[in-house]
Amino acid sequence: MNTSMNVLVTGTEGYIGMRLAPWLTARGHTVTGLDSGYYRDGTLYLDPIGLPQLPQTFYKDLRTVTASDIEGFDAVVHLAELSNDPLGEHCPDVTFEINHQGSVRIAQAARDAGVKRFVYASSCSVYGAAASDFVDETSPVNPQTAYAECKTLVERDLKAMASDSFSVVFLRNATAYGPSPRMRFDIVLNDLCALAWTQRKIAMISDGSPWRPIVHIEDICEAIRCALEAPSNSVNGEVFNVGNTSENYRIREIAQIIASVFIDCEVTTGPPSGDNRSYRVSFEKITTCLPGFKTRWSAKDGAMELKQLFERIQMPQETYAFRAFTRLKQLTYLQQTGQLDERLYWRAR
Repeated sequence: MNTSMNVLVTGTEGYIGMRLAPWLTARGHTVTGLDSGYYRDGTLYLDPIGLPQLPQTFYKDLRTVTASDIEGFDAVVHLAELSNDPLGEHCPDVTFEINHQGSVRIAQAARDAGVKRFVYASSCSVYGAAASDFVDETSPVNPQTAYAECKTLVERDLKAMASDSFSVVFLRNATAYGPSPRMRFDIVLNDLCALAWTQRKIAMISDGSPWRPIVHIEDICEAIRCALEAPSNSVNGEVFNVGNTSENYRIREIAQIIASVFIDCEVTTGPPSGDNRSYRVSFEKITTCLPGFKTRWSAKDGAMELKQLFERIQMPQETYAFRAFTRLKQLTYLQQTGQLDERLYWRAR
């Protein structure tokens, strides 16, 4: 495949999308964005280097996308779903409508439009309460939430669509961290760093014993680039866990790493939690089988990067608490103010 492609990225105004679009553009691809616009009123920082590379974006609910919207693209990278477990549990029926049915719809539209490659951003959360110490791409999935269950359903349905003319790649990302203009403080390392900065204390409500793999947002962007550019026969129908095996941590270990960077931060833990989601993940396959992929970031490096960002923008408590940086808060606000209806469609003005 020609390494210079015309790529449609869904969710370009989301947490990963805001970093991915300039990442791909800088590497020679032409990027167009598609986004619902849910998170437009939250920007943590301005990046004058990245701004000239922001893509042309059209605003459309992925549940209404048709093949005519996708004609002329070589590839689609699909990020745009309701993102994270609390949000999925808040409205599980709408989560299935958007994340499962909407994602299958956009893949079908892409195939019908003649798109050759479809990269789907899945999640290691599909492993849920893992039955073995380390899980890999051959391990059974065990989703514990609507969000994770939708990921498994999309993988199932899209894998059946893969063919010689429609190459489908599945990237099961570890829990992301790192800065983005469209920041998220509802994911673990970002949240704990923000607590360390604004409150000088990480007061965990559980004992922090569950395992989580984490991965820097730039490493996710690089995995997507590699999945786009790899020979079709090496990735078509394949699932890749995205991360590094050394970056599996207990939650309390992540807190201690952060405390070693934010040196005046106190860490306390609580009682064991009823949340049984715990999984350690092997990333051997992506390291050996996805051409060109290599992670660059560790948890400590990421904590140091976020500390430097918070210092640069002088981030106050009210910024950390701003609704747009927590997905559930933002969508709840848009519904309460009548901007979105109960199915998360924009209301006509």
